Amino acid sequence: MKKQKIRNITECAIFVAILAIISQIALPTGPVPITLQVLALSLTGYYLGMKKSTTVIVTYLLLGFVGAPVFSSFQGGIQALLSYTGGFILGFVPFVIFCAICNERRLGILLGIVGLLICHTIGILWYSYLSGQSIINSFVVVSLPYLIKDIILVIIGYYLASLIKKRI
Repeated sequence: MKKQKIRNITECAIFVAILAIISQIALPTGPVPITLQVLALSLTGYYLGMKKSTTVIVTYLLLGFVGAPVFSSFQGGIQALLSYTGGFILGFVPFVIFCAICNERRLGILLGIVGLLICHTIGILWYSYLSGQSIINSFVVVSLPYLIKDIILVIIGYYLASLIKKRI
C-alpha cells in the first residue's frame, strides 16, 4: 500500500511540474498569450483520472496564488487571477475534471472538448468583465484565435495519455 501512495504522490508532483514548465512556453500575442497549457492540462486529466488530476490542478493553482511563478510568463500571485487571463486560469479546473471524466468512463475526447469550451467561456466572461468589452468582442479577442489550436492540443493530450498508459 505504501508503494502505491508514493507512486500517486510522485505522479502528482511530476504533473504539477510539467504543467508549471509548459506554462512558461508562451508567446505574447495580446491580452492572452499563446501557450501549450491546454496540452498539459488535457494530458493530466486523461492520464491521471479524477482524484489525482484534481489534486494536480488544485496544487498548481494554490502554488500560483501564493506567489510561485507557475502561471504563463512566470506570473504568480493573486494579481494573476485578477488579470485578463484569470478567468482561463479558473477555467482550468472544470477543463481538467471533464478530461478526467473521459478517462474514467472511457468516453474518448468529447467531454475534454466540452471542458475546454467551459474554460474558454469562463475566460471570455472574465475578460469581458475586466476590459469592459462586449462578450462577443471578448470572444473574438481572447478565444476565437486560440480555439482550433486548443482543440488540437486536447486531441494530442488524449493520444499522448493513451500512449503513456500503454507503455507504463
